[in-house]
Amino acid sequence: MRIAVTGATGLIGSALGRSLKADGHEVVRFVRREPAGPGEARWDPARGYVDPAGLAGCEAVVHLAGAGVGDHRWTAAYKREIRDSRVKGTAAIAAAVAAMDEPPATLVCGTAIGYYGDTGDRMVDEDAPAGEGFLSEVCIAWEAAAAPAREAGVRTVCARTGLVVSAEGGAWGKLFPIFKAGIGGRLGNGRQYWSHISMHDEIAALRHILDTPALTGPVNLTAPEPLTNREVTAAMGRVLHRPAVFAVPAPVMRVVLGEFSQDVLGSQRVRPARLLDSGFVFRYPGIEESIRAALEA
Repeated sequence: MRIAVTGATGLIGSALGRSLKADGHEVVRFVRREPAGPGEARWDPARGYVDPAGLAGCEAVVHLAGAGVGDHRWTAAYKREIRDSRVKGTAAIAAAVAAMDEPPATLVCGTAIGYYGDTGDRMVDEDAPAGEGFLSEVCIAWEAAAAPAREAGVRTVCARTGLVVSAEGGAWGKLFPIFKAGIGGRLGNGRQYWSHISMHDEIAALRHILDTPALTGPVNLTAPEPLTNREVTAAMGRVLHRPAVFAVPAPVMRVVLGEFSQDVLGSQRVRPARLLDSGFVFRYPGIEESIRAALEA
């Protein structure tokens, strides 16, 4: 297939591109700069511009672009960037796809389990309503921005991803050096649920979505059994053979992270019901095997 990918230089996008190319698919990377060759196409999400030539002939679009949630302190300006990078980017892609005479069959829009807000001990799946808070509001607007593609008859999937276990970047990439140094531990009281997924299964799940026409709407990309932060950090200590006793108190996290600490300390117990029901099989369903896979990548 010919597949267009936004966010192709990010943690997930770059891994997806490598996987697709390894199997002989043609990948068109959408970039904000001048394209460097035939494998790239220009887009400007802030202006709503998407080069239609880059989409021509594509059977699918995987839209993964967006400012990193944990990259900076949440000032008013950066919160606006988090929201705009997702909502405006999705609106631009969806409008461009909807305007085509022969649009791609599938649009996969990468969103997040932040949609559900803080679920506490309650297990939720794709049928659960949206939660409250900044990230929930962002996810609601983010997914709604894909409506033009859906209304044009394009199969539209919102892939709600959890915490990706990777040593190469993202939130987990920041944990590995801390634990390797022997100063890792639970965050807050450690009772909050973390819905994780190995990088291998994240990419496999995205490809499963591309190959499964029956999947549409929201699909959770998380491991089958979410664990508490206390359980996750204990597993990090065991795999890395380091103590995991240096707990970070909630007040300290609030000082260091500001508003973002509410989401780090919040609990999201999310089950990938639609992924499992569609026949997807996880290679690394457990946390220890996910951590080992990340170290071997």
